[in-house]
Amino acid sequence: MKKIGNSFLVAFAMYSKIPVPTADWSKENMKYALCFFPWIGAVIGVIEYGWFSLAAYLQLDSVLRAAVMTLIPVIITGGIHLDGFLDTMDALSSWKEKEQRLSILKDPHAGAFAIISGCAYFTAYFGFASQITSQVLQIFCMGFVVSRGFSGLSLMYFKNANPKGSAAAFGTGAQKKAVTAVLALTVLAAYTAMLVVSPLAGGVGILASVLVVVFYYLKSKKYFGGITGDLAGYFLCLCELIVMIGAVIAGIGMEHLL
Repeated sequence: MKKIGNSFLVAFAMYSKIPVPTADWSKENMKYALCFFPWIGAVIGVIEYGWFSLAAYLQLDSVLRAAVMTLIPVIITGGIHLDGFLDTMDALSSWKEKEQRLSILKDPHAGAFAIISGCAYFTAYFGFASQITSQVLQIFCMGFVVSRGFSGLSLMYFKNANPKGSAAAFGTGAQKKAVTAVLALTVLAAYTAMLVVSPLAGGVGILASVLVVVFYYLKSKKYFGGITGDLAGYFLCLCELIVMIGAVIAGIGMEHLL
């Protein structure tokens, strides 16, 4: 049980700003860390749900509601995945060779395309968050769990472009069979919940996440020769955004049908 507890602490210390006791980042403690990665998504989802409910109860304007919903994931994670998203967009926009793209991922400076892409991302996120209704809220919240479940699986099964990076350390250090089973069951449970909430909107959200996974695999293989920690963050941000967009569009469609 101590190993499991330490793995939990390592996951939350690495991928969130939630205060947790310190744990050694040993190989032993990292074996099951990815099992708890989706739990951070669950925390974000619960807070998003709570804020939406409070904003509705207080009859706050949708602009303020959406602004806070946009900020919640950034506050909880400290922006670690957004950093990967911005670095990846910089690298992809450079149109240079693979090795040069990988070098750009390591560059701590933000290029013009990172800033442009970040502004576009937050604009899209804020806009669609303002259109979230109670009918698709839970699907949106489940997206944080799904994205992390798939991100964890990718760290173990997708080819890694940087064997010495943190992504490789988490992936190769994981107890593969146990972590795979936990992450797969977590994603399936989230998918089931999405379908129970709304077969149409949930189905669209599921399809959206699967398409992003395929896109992520093909993109990383073609342009980087594999994944890195930054690319995993890029995928996670993109997956959450696309699942939200799909759910919102499906929700709007259901309203018109009714």
